[in-house]
Amino acid sequence: MLGAILPIWLLITFGFTFARVDGNSMNPTLHSGDVALLLKYPRWLRAWGLSQTYPRRGDIVVFKAPASSEYAFQQGPFGRYRPYNIKRVIGLPGDTVSISDGKVHVGGKVLAEPYASGDTPSDEAPVRVPVGSVFVLGDNRILGESVDSRYYGPVPLSDVAGPANLHVSLGLDSSSP
Repeated sequence: MLGAILPIWLLITFGFTFARVDGNSMNPTLHSGDVALLLKYPRWLRAWGLSQTYPRRGDIVVFKAPASSEYAFQQGPFGRYRPYNIKRVIGLPGDTVSISDGKVHVGGKVLAEPYASGDTPSDEAPVRVPVGSVFVLGDNRILGESVDSRYYGPVPLSDVAGPANLHVSLGLDSSSP
């Protein structure tokens, strides 16, 4: 029995799993009900010092909001828990990220964002992304649609499960008739 379960556990823990999108924060790229392939091995390779190529700016990542944030916890049927979120990496360690006139700036240069739903509605003061963290934003820039690093600051890489750049729409959006 253990011989059958152990390889599956290793694959899910260190390899990959699937993540279901719940919410509109990543529209138009991802929709509620879409399924993304969450690759866990890039996180482990980085943690073990075997690769420094992860994360990359533009990656879609699955993570838990910083534990110090008021947005980190939700109440569930079994008590409080930290749910996973899915957003896009905008800033890498050492980057300075700011938002002005509807545009995201990284290192003083406007970031080309063809994936975003439009301009970002509110200005944000410059934030320097600390070592070991990333700055994330949802692709849906309509005011109030995405709780992201504008609300809880940079996300520690230790809270990032991995990239989820591959996805499929299954038409499971519960809001559609």
